[in-house]
Amino acid sequence: MADLDGDFESAESGASTTYPQQCSALRKNGHVMLKNHPCKIVEMSTSETDKHGHAKVHIVGIDIFTGNKYEDVCLSTHNMDVPNVDRKDYQLNNIDDSYMSLMDESGDQREDLKVPNNDLGKDIMSRFEKGETFNFEK
Repeated sequence: MADLDGDFESAESGASTTYPQQCSALRKNGHVMLKNHPCKIVEMSTSETDKHGHAKVHIVGIDIFTGNKYEDVCLSTHNMDVPNVDRKDYQLNNIDDSYMSLMDESGDQREDLKVPNNDLGKDIMSRFEKGETFNFEK
């Protein structure tokens, strides 16, 4: 037998960024991958069964990162990829040298995010200087 050398990567349980779910089980305000984009479902409709006995599901979603709109149609019995979406809230505590000091609900600190150099960054700085309290989502 030949000696097999190679580099193999392994992943922990839950390492996948998506999981399969039947189209008929998807719901409005849930998430789905549309055209390889993670989207929040904003509209869904199901057609009557066709001559082959399959119902079609029309899904409209908004990309959770860009806000772009995507649509797709799939058979109700087919699977679609659903992204693993994790939401975490942070409270802004301080801004030092353009880096934000954020704290999550469990009290863990995060100080590796720089204030963006755009209109959003200007808004964050302005609101922070006025003493407003606000949260960030991850």
